[in-house]
Amino acid sequence: MRKTPARTPFTPRLRAAVVAVAIAAVSGTTLAGSPASAAPTTDTTQFKGVNWADPRDNYADDPVVLSGLSTTDTYAQTYAKASRVISAFRANLGANTVRLPINPYTVNGPYWKSYRGVIDAATAQGFKVIVSYWEGTGAQKDGFIDDQATYWPMWNTVVKAYKGNSRVYFEPMNEPHGYTDTEWADIAAKWLATYPAVPRGRVFVSGAGYNDHVTSVCADPRLKGTYLSLHHYGFWKDYATYDQWVADLKERIGDCAGRTVADEFGAPMTTGLDYNKATPDNNSINFIQADTDTFRKLGMGSVYWPGLRTDDTYSIQKLIGDATRPWLATTNQSGADRLAWAWGRGRAVRP
Repeated sequence: MRKTPARTPFTPRLRAAVVAVAIAAVSGTTLAGSPASAAPTTDTTQFKGVNWADPRDNYADDPVVLSGLSTTDTYAQTYAKASRVISAFRANLGANTVRLPINPYTVNGPYWKSYRGVIDAATAQGFKVIVSYWEGTGAQKDGFIDDQATYWPMWNTVVKAYKGNSRVYFEPMNEPHGYTDTEWADIAAKWLATYPAVPRGRVFVSGAGYNDHVTSVCADPRLKGTYLSLHHYGFWKDYATYDQWVADLKERIGDCAGRTVADEFGAPMTTGLDYNKATPDNNSINFIQADTDTFRKLGMGSVYWPGLRTDDTYSIQKLIGDATRPWLATTNQSGADRLAWAWGRGRAVRP
């Protein structure tokens, strides 16, 4: 989510034991001196997507409830609503991918039966679905897996349900900023070792920190064959020029563009900014133009944050119509134009 990517110090809080278990459970070459695994082995341009989020930013100590849905919805009601939202993502934006949050409260409890309706509705329409784990709130919101005792059963359930569906992709954790780069790579490797039946080409390994750089996970040979997910936000700097944003993005990617999907990036969409017009004194416009141009040039897939999140100024869609039969409207057409450009359509508007 939209977090300032300051590196969080590693605080044990019983986490040292967790990391030690993860390290002991996975063997492999260390990062130091290891060969880079950055050669393009996957087609990331196939991912043209948006995030669909809980109004609470996906951090929750109970089930995540996507904007427009309710925990009281049955599977059939969830499926029907989700079908319309997914259809609107395609009709309004040309998207073919949606990224969805999960947590143990969602998967290990009764809401899972209904929540599966979102995944099923999306894949039934040919959408790719990236399922990502989010941590909780308060003291839990520290960049660590909240509870190993509920985390692994959650993934056991999700993998069992969807390992046979080629349109479902698995992201072990969103923004693992509590861990050092090496510690996070160890946990990602443990995830792969735990679920060998999941093809590596259906796993998104988050970049270290706030998903803010992929160079370290890209260099780890144990993670070879996976996609890498990068997050990038304009509010990380008070101001930067277009060229500075391009340079910042490329530094975070290194030579790993062939495996990388930017599965979060965004800027204000409800404030009237025109992203089709070069405006050098506006940081947000410089950022969106730089990112979308660079994604297109590097052949990278991208998943905008958020496609839909109630009361988020970054949301590029908003709910309209009857709550039982939702539809979406675009909040900023110039922002939608820039997404189309990043995804290989449209025309360049920057001089």
